[in-house]
Amino acid sequence: MTVEVIIPTYRPGKEFREVLFRLSRQSVLPRRIHVINTGEEYWDPSWEKEFPLVEVTHISREEFDHGGTRRAAAAECGEDLFVLMTQDAVPCRRDLLETLIAPLCRDERIGAAYARQRPKKGSSPIERYTREFNYPKEPHVRFAEDIDRYGIKTFYCSNVCAAYRKSSYIAAGGFPEKAIFNEDMIIARSILNAGFGIAYAADAEVYHSHDYSPAEQFHRNFDIGVSHAENPETFGGIHSEGEGIKLVGMTAEHLLSSGRWYLLPHLFVMSGCKYVGYLLGKNYTKLPAPVVRFCAMNKYYLNLSHF
Repeated sequence: MTVEVIIPTYRPGKEFREVLFRLSRQSVLPRRIHVINTGEEYWDPSWEKEFPLVEVTHISREEFDHGGTRRAAAAECGEDLFVLMTQDAVPCRRDLLETLIAPLCRDERIGAAYARQRPKKGSSPIERYTREFNYPKEPHVRFAEDIDRYGIKTFYCSNVCAAYRKSSYIAAGGFPEKAIFNEDMIIARSILNAGFGIAYAADAEVYHSHDYSPAEQFHRNFDIGVSHAENPETFGGIHSEGEGIKLVGMTAEHLLSSGRWYLLPHLFVMSGCKYVGYLLGKNYTKLPAPVVRFCAMNKYYLNLSHF
């Protein structure tokens, strides 16, 4: 099966060059690495000469959308499979693509597969544990009938590094034209509804983590809440708060058992910012426009779409 890699970028730097270097030396090579770069002035044209697999499409800030940009790139893809990545997802090994697409090659019932995210060097203890919680060592495959058991985790998927079967993706209707966030989970739910499964390929690993500040977590989770409110066909009737509470409790236990009790106040502040941001985002239509603009991380999306 043939594969293409698609990566949206904005102001890519040295880390992205490392991503291209590692993708160009995979055990299974893509037909091309299609970069959709926002802002041509931020692009280093020498990368196209250094890495012949790279083809770049430049778009403006106004044209970028989490759903629409990926939808347009997927429509151009003529391969059997396409892999979506972010510019800060660094392949851990040369077999990333091979292990990521393996579930799709083995089983025609699988419509998408996503990789394990490992914390980057220097990540905080809280961030490291969060990655281990969300991306464990054990792989799994889930179908629509598993929603009653696993809830929102049934259609968890991350475009930090995820592979899609083109035919299943088309059957599911593709990425939404407009999405402030969660375009990956929206299509994952649609893939389940179309009768296909979502695989977690734990052997496919990328380095990816962020030590957000409390304010950044607030803004990020506000956008998540907006996404949930705007897509009731995906998230309606699915309660995600339980997973958040479970994560906080297990992280607190981990900090205590590892002697890092002094990080508990920071954990609780971060968790409070996440919850308040999410709750406000879910109810953003009840808020004044200036408050929404202040709370949102993706301010341009809300300005363009609603106000």
